Amino acid sequence: MITSLRNEKVRLVRALQTRRKARLREGCLVVEGVRLGEEALRAGVLPRFVLHTAASRANERATALITAWTEKGVPCYEVSAEVMEACSATETPPGVLAVVPIPSTPPPAEPTFVLVLDRVRDPGNLGTILRTALAAGVDWVVLAPGTVDPTNPKVVRAGAGAHFRLPFARLGWKAIGRAVAGYRIYLAAARGERPYTEVDWSGRVALVVGGEAAGAGEQARALAETTVFIPMAPGVESLNVAVATGVLLFEAARQRGAYAGETAASHETDVRGR
Repeated sequence: MITSLRNEKVRLVRALQTRRKARLREGCLVVEGVRLGEEALRAGVLPRFVLHTAASRANERATALITAWTEKGVPCYEVSAEVMEACSATETPPGVLAVVPIPSTPPPAEPTFVLVLDRVRDPGNLGTILRTALAAGVDWVVLAPGTVDPTNPKVVRAGAGAHFRLPFARLGWKAIGRAVAGYRIYLAAARGERPYTEVDWSGRVALVVGGEAAGAGEQARALAETTVFIPMAPGVESLNVAVATGVLLFEAARQRGAYAGETAASHETDVRGR
């Protein structure tokens, strides 16, 4: 059992949890908890190593996860509760954490549904947006300069496993312009030109969403051909950026018919099961 905070693996985990430079240098990030561990396992991502407490073994899913990793040759180390608390970035340590390679899922050769995030600085918002983008069928998420580091522990937790399945990349504005050339580009704005339900989301579309405080910057605005807005009740100025992005993405998904077949099949199953 590892009980010392000076252990090299413990020191590495603590560095990865607190320093972006350490994550980039090691090419790794930390995932905490059974759910994120299961998502990594399903995606075929094997940890460099795993830390867990004795108490975590009382959880059947945790035990199954640790067993699966062990069978695949992943080093799994039991640690004291004090070490786990020191290594965790959460108020209530989950008892299982893994050091995994930073995910690098390539986008499709010709993505048709692209989300560009400009200066989204809150980690919880970015993680929620990534999770929502995956659910809405976004092909590729592009993070413009000024957007929070996607390997930030809070982003990883809020992403709920989206990091392992959703293609995303950090690009400069020149590269972004080249990536979405020829796309229909919409910019979300509180005082936009057209309601989001009255534009065409089919075909090759890119949605640009600005950050929480000042919204989109000049380079983002120069990229877009049309600004879209979400109608709201009188006296309400704006929505949380993650909520607003979700509203826009699922209208796009509805128009694109991304889930028509799946929804029908699910409905048929539900009816038969009643």
